[in-house]
Amino acid sequence: MISKSLQARLTALSVAVLFAGAAQAHWSLDNDASTLSFVTVKAEHVAEVHTFDSLSGTIGDDGGVEITIELASVNTMIPIRNERIQEMLFETNLFPDGIITGSIDLDALTDMDAGSSVARQIDFELSLHGQSVALAADVQITRTGEGVIVSTLKPLVVMADSFALTAGVEMLREVAGLPSISRAVPVSFTVVFEEGH
Repeated sequence: MISKSLQARLTALSVAVLFAGAAQAHWSLDNDASTLSFVTVKAEHVAEVHTFDSLSGTIGDDGGVEITIELASVNTMIPIRNERIQEMLFETNLFPDGIITGSIDLDALTDMDAGSSVARQIDFELSLHGQSVALAADVQITRTGEGVIVSTLKPLVVMADSFALTAGVEMLREVAGLPSISRAVPVSFTVVFEEGH
C-alpha cells in the first residue's frame, strides 16, 4: 500500500510533468523564415513592395496568438524613405510596434499531420498607431514537422484612414513631391511558428 507521503509526492510529480508538457506547447515565431510585405502605389500607377524585417510572436497554450511588428524595421530599400515612413507615417517614437492578436484552435493544429494543409479564414485585431481594428484574412495553414506555416491566400487590404495614418500619408506625398499616394495598402504575410519551450 502506498503511503500518504509517497502518494503526495507522486501526485506533485505528475502535476509537474503535466505543467512541463504544457510549457512545451508554447510556439514561437521564426523571424528569419517569416515575411510581412505591403504594396504602396504612388503617382497612380507606380507600385512598390516593402517589408518589415523584424517580427516576433507566440502562440500560447490557450491558442492565443500575438505577433509584434517592429515598425522601425520597415524596409523600402531606400534609407531616407525608411526614415520618413518611421517619423512621418508610423511615428515610431510614439508608436514603436504594430500588434496582431487573435486565437486559433491549438488542438486541431497539433492533430494535423506533417505536410498537410488547410484553408481557413482567421479573425484578428490589428493595433497600429493608437488604433485597433478587427480584420479577417484568408490563409493557408501548413503543418510541418517542427511547427506551422501560415500564409495569406490573397492580399489583405488595410486602409490608412482606419489607423489615423492619413495625415502621415499626405506628409510623405508632399515631401516626395508626388501627385498621389494610395491610402489602400495590400498586405501579405507568411509566418512560421515552431514548437518550443
